[in-house]
Amino acid sequence: MPEGIKLLSGNANKQLAEEIADYLGIPLSDATVTAFADGEIMIQINENVRGTDVFLVQSTCNPVNQNIMELLLMVDALKRASVRRITAVIPYFGYARQDRKVLPRVPISAKLVADLITVAGANRVLTIDLHVGQIQGFFNIPVDHLYAAPVLSEYVGKKYSNKIVVVSPDAGGVERARAFAKRLNASLAIIDKRREKANVAEVMNVIGDVKGKDTILLDDMIDTAGTITKTLSALKEKGAKRIIAACTHAVLSDPAIDRINKSEIEEVIVTNTIPTAGRQKKCKKLTVLSVSPLLGEAIKRIHEESTVSSLFV
Repeated sequence: MPEGIKLLSGNANKQLAEEIADYLGIPLSDATVTAFADGEIMIQINENVRGTDVFLVQSTCNPVNQNIMELLLMVDALKRASVRRITAVIPYFGYARQDRKVLPRVPISAKLVADLITVAGANRVLTIDLHVGQIQGFFNIPVDHLYAAPVLSEYVGKKYSNKIVVVSPDAGGVERARAFAKRLNASLAIIDKRREKANVAEVMNVIGDVKGKDTILLDDMIDTAGTITKTLSALKEKGAKRIIAACTHAVLSDPAIDRINKSEIEEVIVTNTIPTAGRQKKCKKLTVLSVSPLLGEAIKRIHEESTVSSLFV
């Protein structure tokens, strides 16, 4: 890598940051991210970063609010250290599910978080699989929005090569599922469901032919696993042979692991945008794929001011 690039990480996903550093062939820069006795976060950059192109890796996963504050304070520290440019590398962007007003007197949290990151001093954002694509427009700075589909589809295509149907868990995910199915030369099915309240989903019907086929249930994230486990009976009733779940972000809030273990899902394929340490021991069905080459290549191209458009497909 050329001179003048620095890679830093908060505490959210240091292992992914180290993998990206290995891909780039550079060390992870030294920073102290600790807390005072009352819980206030304390940041210190322990090396000279003046005039450098800095990439700060920090997923805003659980604990969400703490990781967001770490990100904001690290950006502020870097800005005050006179870096040339700050790119916030946010593999998983939290609060993305609150992207519009669906009820009276509720916030648009995704917009607020985008504003906080911008005001803190970030010059650019690099992220993977936003919950909805329009969140890119919430930022007043450039956003490079990557997709984990190439990583997931390569694995799925090698392991489940015959009679695959890609299933979208709801109407909102049809575009994602259609693009994924096109990569695999597979057919498409859609789950028609109604969500009565947050984290509770009711399956209504299956649109498409899944009889005798391996079904790949595709979503951008798995939170409590309520959606994917409740679709099982509907898919089985329609004659699905095997059911595999695939997603980018393994949020896996309780009781997700327990639900997956008790379900008929054969495998759950995720990426490491969110750390999964300890969860693979509890859930043998979990397969974790790394997005470090994808992010590392994007970082390299951004630093060299070359095109990253080929990484978006």
